[in-house]
Amino acid sequence: MTDEPVRFPTRVALVLRDDLEPWQVANVAAFLASGVASDPELAGAAYVDADGTSYAPLLGQPIVVLEGDREVLRSVRSRAVARELLTAVFDAGMFSTGHDAANREVVAAAAGDDLDLVGVAVHGAKNQVDRVLKGVSRHR
Repeated sequence: MTDEPVRFPTRVALVLRDDLEPWQVANVAAFLASGVASDPELAGAAYVDADGTSYAPLLGQPIVVLEGDREVLRSVRSRAVARELLTAVFDAGMFSTGHDAANREVVAAAAGDDLDLVGVAVHGAKNQVDRVLKGVSRHR
């Protein structure tokens, strides 16, 4: 095992709207992370403790969490889609649904530029993601 920092060629970032309640921050972050985790290349290996108990794998690299207002999220989504990066979205209407099919209906009801975004996740080449996130602040 080495203490040298790992340099990842890709970046995973979540951008959350800056006016969310604490429970909403956790909810949106969890859903967005699960969307990014759909890329099998991001999954790390399973965890095993000293007793031999296995645990589910986590993403194999850190996630950067940022925040912004509606316009920042709209811009991040637009730039990520234009660069064809893996993008996940969470629309405010999804807070009032109870299942995945209803969440997809919420997103399908609006054009991309008209989504009421409260969160956007992006994964891709580090330099591409950094360009998409230019000017976006870290989550406080």
